[in-house]
Amino acid sequence: MTVSPFAGKPAPAELLIDIPRLVTAYYTGRPDASVATQRVAFGTSGHRGSSFDLGFNEWHVLAISQAICLFREAHGIDGPLFVGIDTHALSTPAGASALEVLAANGVTVMIAEGDEYTPTPAVSHAILCYNRGRTTGLADGIVITPSHNPPQSGGYKYNPTNGGPADTHITKWIEAKANELLANQLAGVKRISYEQALKAETTHRHDFLNTYVADLVNVIDFDAIREAGLRLGVDPLGGAGVRYWPAIAEHYRLDLEVVNTQVDSTFRFMTVDWDGQIRMDPSSSHAMQGLIGLKERFDVAFACDPDHDRHGIVTPSGGLLAPNNYLAVSIDYLFQNRPQWRADAAVGKTVVSSGLIDRVAKRLGRRLYEVPVGFKWFADGLFDGSLGFGGEESAGASFLRKDGGVWSTDKDGLIPALLAAEMTARTGRDPSQAYRALTDELGEPFSVRVDAKASPQQKALLSKLSPDQVQSTELAGETIQSILSHAPGNDQAIGGLKVMTENGWFAARPSGTEDIYKIYAESFLGDDHLKQLVVEAQALVDGAISGQ
Repeated sequence: MTVSPFAGKPAPAELLIDIPRLVTAYYTGRPDASVATQRVAFGTSGHRGSSFDLGFNEWHVLAISQAICLFREAHGIDGPLFVGIDTHALSTPAGASALEVLAANGVTVMIAEGDEYTPTPAVSHAILCYNRGRTTGLADGIVITPSHNPPQSGGYKYNPTNGGPADTHITKWIEAKANELLANQLAGVKRISYEQALKAETTHRHDFLNTYVADLVNVIDFDAIREAGLRLGVDPLGGAGVRYWPAIAEHYRLDLEVVNTQVDSTFRFMTVDWDGQIRMDPSSSHAMQGLIGLKERFDVAFACDPDHDRHGIVTPSGGLLAPNNYLAVSIDYLFQNRPQWRADAAVGKTVVSSGLIDRVAKRLGRRLYEVPVGFKWFADGLFDGSLGFGGEESAGASFLRKDGGVWSTDKDGLIPALLAAEMTARTGRDPSQAYRALTDELGEPFSVRVDAKASPQQKALLSKLSPDQVQSTELAGETIQSILSHAPGNDQAIGGLKVMTENGWFAARPSGTEDIYKIYAESFLGDDHLKQLVVEAQALVDGAISGQ
């Protein structure tokens, strides 16, 4: 991994995107449905792309929106559809395009009061609150966001009636129908003008902000935070929660300073990420240099990405916590301080999340629910309370209300951030100190992710490898205990392999966008053992995908 000379430094002018050109390309570009990179493609977090390369523009949004209308009709979904947008430059025009189609199809649409930017978790929360106690007329939602991706990106996510990210069978249906509409030059897309759509009888305003903020008391112990007198800092990174944080501070009377209130679609206030891109990733130390530099001012500080479904935690004692480390700390704290949760509520993690979580779950006496990458796998468990917590190594998590009821079935960056303040207030230790205490007891993990070259054919082989194709019996000096091609929690394919020993593991997955595969590795024996793991993992995978 080559680190850019710009990494961690304020974004220079030459890296800023030309917003007028980007938005013009959104309206003027015409994607070719026969070109793979110009088709609608739902990954783990919806369809994403840029108008500069015909990956995300008005035609995509019109086609996806019509496909969702057809999906709702085919599946009897006739309640309101909650729509949120983030602060990326393409999100506002995409929101307008979507509304034109939704209104033309007679869908009851709930958009934010005052055209407020809306975090992903506020949309999930709204869906769940509306659907509580209902069996018919159920609501669903759309969030127009490319998450933490660079400023030139656009994105579109669909959340069905369970409030979480759409499952694969839903996204495949929508994707196929949208591409059919693209191929037919949008024939079959119903659309009215934006002015008409705003005035339509089916278009309504919803107070996402105050509804969400007022309900947070049922998830977080604000009394403890306030009584401890903690000095808190937050950087919304120019995202959709920029007005949520002052509202939280006022509503719960917290000593919380919003260190950056700017909304600027170039995101010129960011420090540059490792690869020379402007990326609003709260888990990246390069992107988070602004808040890290203020760590001494606060007892604990935090940040979220543009749609506020990811979190980053900064402490004076440890700086920015690695996402996996904070997930383990959060799980350890929550399951000891939420007595009303079900006794059998499980701990949810992905196959590439830290093995420290496994050790924490075992110590707590809680079942571990390990799934492939993708937050959608946690939605049903969070919905019915059988999962107390679901978390991804990429700094995405959600958990239950204090009474064990569902809060959000999508990632929620705000509640893990606020939890950092709660645990500091109630235990007298910030999350970095809690992590050190945890590793003193359970062992310290050393982890890394590296990329290795692979042809499209090799990537296809890797995604279909079975455990019996791996001939090795040892890995980095330890006996291999298990080899997985399917996640043990739900038996779904992980799209690669995970190999585990007593004190280490690696997982290898092909990239969905580049001719590489990714190796995730972790060791509890130290950095030298980790390096050995990576070398042998790459040799093992290369052998398996070249010897077919």
